[in-house]
Amino acid sequence: MNIVIIGTGYVGLPSGVGFAKLGHNVVCVDVDESKINSLKEGKLPIYENNLEEAFLEVVNKNLTFSTSYSCINEADIVILAVGTPQSNDSEKADLKYIFAATNEICKNLKDKNKYFILATKSTVPVGTGDKIEQIIHEINSDIDIVSLPEFLREGYALEDFYNPDRVVIGSNSDKASEVLKELYSHIDNDKILITSRKSAELIKYASNSFLAMKIHFINEMADFCEKSGANISDVALGIGLDSRIGGKFLNAGPGYGGSCFPKDTLAMLGMAKEFGVGISLIETTIKGNNDRFKKIVNNIKDMLKDIDSPKIGILGLAFKNGTDDCRQSPAIEITKELIKNYQNINVYDPKANQNAKSILNESINYTNSIYECAKKCDLLVVLTEWDEFKDIDFSKLKDCVRVKKIYDTRNIINLNEAKKYGFDVINIGVKN
Repeated sequence: MNIVIIGTGYVGLPSGVGFAKLGHNVVCVDVDESKINSLKEGKLPIYENNLEEAFLEVVNKNLTFSTSYSCINEADIVILAVGTPQSNDSEKADLKYIFAATNEICKNLKDKNKYFILATKSTVPVGTGDKIEQIIHEINSDIDIVSLPEFLREGYALEDFYNPDRVVIGSNSDKASEVLKELYSHIDNDKILITSRKSAELIKYASNSFLAMKIHFINEMADFCEKSGANISDVALGIGLDSRIGGKFLNAGPGYGGSCFPKDTLAMLGMAKEFGVGISLIETTIKGNNDRFKKIVNNIKDMLKDIDSPKIGILGLAFKNGTDDCRQSPAIEITKELIKNYQNINVYDPKANQNAKSILNESINYTNSIYECAKKCDLLVVLTEWDEFKDIDFSKLKDCVRVKKIYDTRNIINLNEAKKYGFDVINIGVKN
């Protein structure tokens, strides 16, 4: 099939690479000319596990890039994968990029009778498909508008593309449903769910809201463990073995973040208010997660209260491992607060230093390794769960730090190795 993907971010690019590797002809469109030129030269603008190798196999072959929307005239399927960030002045999603892309499609449509499917992979509020349909059908009433929500985890996007838990197709057209089932013929049929368009739009928000609540729940249990003497690792394992609950998203930590959960829970809350529906669990989760960042900062302050002009080393800036995405990262939010109180902060992330710098500016010292970051530090704080931090060489680290103290907010440090070299490790969810 001929596929056009509008947007070359953390959704559009992995999807484009995935479809190209399956043998489809894919054109990725973006208005950012410098980004498109870099992609044509074989340079990725984002980091995502295993993406570069797959990208280089298909780029400029059956995966090409353009700033022009004219390629939609050859498409069987056009996929919207542009950002839907939170509005600056409300809880609602900002749909300006969605409607800008929709209008560009209308302007560039040469054959007013051409049939294709316009699939919205961006996360959009319930009813957005109806608004897109109204705009598109003024030009061509034969184009089918469907919701095709993405469930690609950052850091595992290609893995999820080829082996997803499910593919949701929100369509009011049997014809469009059959074409999209063919597009996803590499997926077992029992993993493909056909729903109404509005149901598919809600499934994405409901999924992310539920996972956010699960993270908030386990963090509250971790707080209880710290006071009571129970161990959150044991508790999470014990409840996760219940098949009705499951073990995923039960890792206690500094809170949830990223490009999806914060904005999607807020958008879900905004939609609920619009429809006059109470969703107290999600509202409490949002507040609790924001409080979580403050709690971590206060814990760090307590650990440093007896040290004059302390030096802090921050390990991890991305919102999770496997990606360089720093949007709404707990590590970034916590570091922002620390900058207000401390002047001497080193930071290190294996992939996200550059993205973090665009948010935090030059107010801290960016380093190139764990050991450079740890130099003469009074406290090391682990904020992202990179594998590199699980394999610290403590025989080397001990000669870098001023004080052998680590606050491990991800519970990934090898405790036996750390203790062997005299390090005091403070974990989440245990009575330290």
